[in-house]
Amino acid sequence: MFYDNYYDHFILPPEVDAALRKCRAIAYMETQEELDELVFGPAHTSRYDVVYNIEGQGAVKEAEVIRCKNGAVVNFMEDYMRRRDPNSMVIGDDLPSDKPRFPERFGYPFSQLRQETLDWLSHQRLLLLPFRAGPEPYGYDSLVVCPVNAAFFALAIANIQGFVSVSDIPHGYTPRAIIYVAPPFRHTHFGGKQVVVHNRSETLHEVFAYNLYPGPSAKKGVYSVLLDIGEQEGWVCCHASAALLETPYENETVFMHEGASGGGKSEMLEDFHREDDDRLLLGTHILTGEQYFLNLNESCTIHPIADDMALCHAAYQDPEGGKLMIVDAEAGWFLRMDSMHAYGNNPIYEKVSIHPPRPLLFFNMDSVPGSTCLIWEHVMDSTGQPCSNPRVIIPRDMIEHIVPPEPQEVSVRSFGVRMPPSTAAEPNYGVMGMLHIIPPSLAWLWRLVSPRGFKNPSVVDGGNKMKSEGVGSYWPFATGRKVVQANLLLRQILACPNTLNVLIPNQHIGAYNIGFMSEWISREYLARHDGNIKAKHLTPARCPLFGYALLDMKLDNQYIRQTFLRPETQSKLGIEGYDTGAKILTDFFKEELPQFLTEDLDPLGRKIIECCLNDGTLEDYLALTPMKLR
Repeated sequence: MFYDNYYDHFILPPEVDAALRKCRAIAYMETQEELDELVFGPAHTSRYDVVYNIEGQGAVKEAEVIRCKNGAVVNFMEDYMRRRDPNSMVIGDDLPSDKPRFPERFGYPFSQLRQETLDWLSHQRLLLLPFRAGPEPYGYDSLVVCPVNAAFFALAIANIQGFVSVSDIPHGYTPRAIIYVAPPFRHTHFGGKQVVVHNRSETLHEVFAYNLYPGPSAKKGVYSVLLDIGEQEGWVCCHASAALLETPYENETVFMHEGASGGGKSEMLEDFHREDDDRLLLGTHILTGEQYFLNLNESCTIHPIADDMALCHAAYQDPEGGKLMIVDAEAGWFLRMDSMHAYGNNPIYEKVSIHPPRPLLFFNMDSVPGSTCLIWEHVMDSTGQPCSNPRVIIPRDMIEHIVPPEPQEVSVRSFGVRMPPSTAAEPNYGVMGMLHIIPPSLAWLWRLVSPRGFKNPSVVDGGNKMKSEGVGSYWPFATGRKVVQANLLLRQILACPNTLNVLIPNQHIGAYNIGFMSEWISREYLARHDGNIKAKHLTPARCPLFGYALLDMKLDNQYIRQTFLRPETQSKLGIEGYDTGAKILTDFFKEELPQFLTEDLDPLGRKIIECCLNDGTLEDYLALTPMKLR
């Protein structure tokens, strides 16, 4: 560790440079091991308290860092600080945006608070850590400015985006993004709430993190940076997981799965959940209790590509190939372990987290100094219940079978939706079949609406009522305008006619409880068909928003029942129940889409939205955006 030996390498805004030159000391990291150790404080203790002196409140303990055999465990003192506040984003600049502005929310210009923040930083011991937002070779030089006693925050960024040694940065290093960390302001200015202010210009995106939970800033803040740069340069960073599926016959197919939270992104990287006798439970009828099973002796091998952010940089795209090209935007995955309740739930993550090749960073885990942090032992909230947001950051190079961070050609682009149970007696919108093939126009509409559906585990006010997660399902993290992102997505989808677009439900198909089995079955089926579906297997779905339904689906000489493929054939749902549910869904689309009908919307996009508002048929959508079927 060195102090003040590298400062002249950086080119920073004048007011930032002035503040940092006055601070008490600056620490730089030459190795990852130095940063791993810094999180335990100057005395290298086994338990380190992150404390700030707040005027009128005295010493406030924000978090504690516990040294375990397999890494550092960070626990926050308040339940509220253990999760990302979805209302934390505020825009501090005057550039175009549909998000809340700082002056509107707080009553004064952000420039005033920005200077106060820099003044506070000028009196601290600071850590300056360079990092890259996005992967090589198209990542962007960035920097985090953080109090040394909150070094775990900088470690989170290093583990998610990749550690950069200060000795490797050149003279003239000019950050495209800077994250400033000022935890006391949560108490002094924001009534204890998480607030993250984005201050953008054409050459610099500043993120002011006024809290220490890394979700809205170290994780999604960097995502916001990439979305902002993409908005300026004409590309999208998709909110998606991705995997390469290798069939038993060694054919390879790349899937990218999008959707609102709860839509199955994590599950795309999981293998089948099998019964004790190795069968697959396809579905359970919610009224009769009847279960349907499938035998599948050998399934595809999953090679993960991305967990949450798939960068679709313009430089990757090959117009002649006609398929979307993606690369993982992250060097490490910020994984939620709420589904882990006991040993054996997920052997892959258990193995790497218990015996990692280098220390990991855990959040909201129950642990004591010198112990091994176990990812199924979660810290208890004040309610007496386990925290619903336990996390661990696992560098992608520790994950088995992972695909190297190089551009991959997407054959199947899927969109997942949580669906409620639907019957004739109690109809609801859960009437999507196991797999639907859709033209580009419908693929775009689903991403504009991004329904966040039935009993979402990430949403406190879940239940059956749909809500929109916003354009692309990444809208909560975007800082610009919805219509701009809508146009970018439309152009992206139209430019990739050879990438198959599909819809996949989870939780329910009509009266059947399916969990995520529809996603795993559809993935297996499509992989064995090289991501292609012949027209003879398709029929227009009864609800036009679903595109085509499958007439048949066969795996290992076993046919999937029609009741799973076309829910209107279910005796306990029927056509009338189906149509009622389809109307609920269609009405929701009609409520959400008019907001995009602005002067800036792409003319074709306007026609697609008007087609939906006018109850267009599948033929109408195909006329606007034809698709290739063999």
